[in-house]
Amino acid sequence: MLETGDVRIGVIGGSGLYQMAGLQVTEERRLATPFGEPSDPFVIGELEGKRVAFLPRHGRGHRLLPSELNYRANIYGFKVLGVEQLISVSAVGSMKLEYKPTDIVVPDQFYDRTRHRVDTFFGNGLVAHVSLAKPICPRLIDVAVPAARAAGATVHRGGTYVNMEGPQFSTRAESEIYRSHGVDVIGMTNLTEARLAREAEICYVSLSMITDYDCWHETEEAVSGEGVMEVIGKNVIMAQEVVRQIVARLPEERQGCPCPDALRHALITEHSLIPAATLHALAPLIGRYIRRVP
Repeated sequence: MLETGDVRIGVIGGSGLYQMAGLQVTEERRLATPFGEPSDPFVIGELEGKRVAFLPRHGRGHRLLPSELNYRANIYGFKVLGVEQLISVSAVGSMKLEYKPTDIVVPDQFYDRTRHRVDTFFGNGLVAHVSLAKPICPRLIDVAVPAARAAGATVHRGGTYVNMEGPQFSTRAESEIYRSHGVDVIGMTNLTEARLAREAEICYVSLSMITDYDCWHETEEAVSGEGVMEVIGKNVIMAQEVVRQIVARLPEERQGCPCPDALRHALITEHSLIPAATLHALAPLIGRYIRRVP
């Protein structure tokens, strides 16, 4: 079984957040995974006295579309480094008038509208069904919300993030339909990460940084790349401070959430039938439950 590392906290940087202010970098590590290469080398260092691994989701310079991201390699890489608690920062559109650009939403639910991406580590002879009733770690929500407020952000606790495919923004009809469903924000990346983080038994929380009103708002301009990037510049400064505040508050031990034992009753396949190659590839995820060595 592959051994995991000693970096317990991970940060995924979204649009505009390609480096982490305050992180005292000690190394950059490029990881090879059974699923290919992550978006970029992991930047490892110290923040608030704790070991942290940072990964720019779209690669430095924003080279990768949401549908091109190797989500499995990214989350697998964090797992191999030893990450147990993962903070995701991303740009989103608001679907509610009261949720304004530069506000932060910490969602607790998702609605899936993706079509073209792989979102499980399993298959290839091993079936697993994890629970996603609470797709965001409730314990990390309890940490993130007061941390964001301490940083001076306007933050909204809970809500539903609709995960569209992209890379195009919504049509007006899509935006109105999503609003009729009662969702709060719209983005292109977080649900896939949350699914995989749960399969990897990693606690996951989303800082959804609002940049626009999508295209439903009658008096605001429809979302555009130019408008989004203007707000992102303001959001990045706040995001870095919120992440710092969260890291400072994170407890060493994980208790009171479903994440650390998500696979305990999820691995369905009879162990003797699991192919050796699958066991080897998923050893960092399943090694504590299945001891058979290929």
